[in-house]
Amino acid sequence: MSFRKGSSPHRATGNVFFISMLSLSASGAYLALMKHQMNNVFGGVLTFYMVATAWVTVRRKDKDGQTGIFDGVHALLVALAVGIVIVTYGLEKAYSQTAPRDGVPAGMNFFMDSVVLLAAAGDIRMLMRGGISGAQRIARHLWRMCFGLFIASGSFFLGQQQVFPHWLRKTNVLFIPAILPLILLIFWLFRVRFTNAYQGKSMPRGGDVFSLHRLHVIRTPAVRISL
Repeated sequence: MSFRKGSSPHRATGNVFFISMLSLSASGAYLALMKHQMNNVFGGVLTFYMVATAWVTVRRKDKDGQTGIFDGVHALLVALAVGIVIVTYGLEKAYSQTAPRDGVPAGMNFFMDSVVLLAAAGDIRMLMRGGISGAQRIARHLWRMCFGLFIASGSFFLGQQQVFPHWLRKTNVLFIPAILPLILLIFWLFRVRFTNAYQGKSMPRGGDVFSLHRLHVIRTPAVRISL
């Protein structure tokens, strides 16, 4: 995040981050499935989906903005499937007369499901518009990468506190790195969408798109030539 967006160091470190996050989220989801920890399975799958779609988004060049198969239909199907499963588990917990077996309240399932549905809505919007470009493309990449990192940081610093010294756990300082990606997400989204920092990079979506209110007709007076 400290490198200039689009620079060579930014792309290089981004690729390393992308490979690391996909490897960890996939292995984490598999291990959680073996241990029947469904909330961790959801977290791993959601992280994989967020990071993968964020990476594919910036692989397109700004000048075409066309919707690919992966980041379009396939991404939408994954998001809807994960969202349905998460909300099903949430409703099961909400209507259960006993405490959740995994110790995770139903509200957490509904929170994660709302994020999945928000991402699915973004996929639908992108499909209907035929692609995205400019500041919208950067914002899509940004919030999905940061939220995937937020899931990972929260799972480690808050979900695995036993690996840290007891004196450190008592200070509650572990909450800072856990929520830092979420704070950075809000900051960068505001900078991208509500300032002029990236507005100049917007390009038309897809093929030849013309807007009537931008069409200016230049009238020139007729010229008579006498011979």
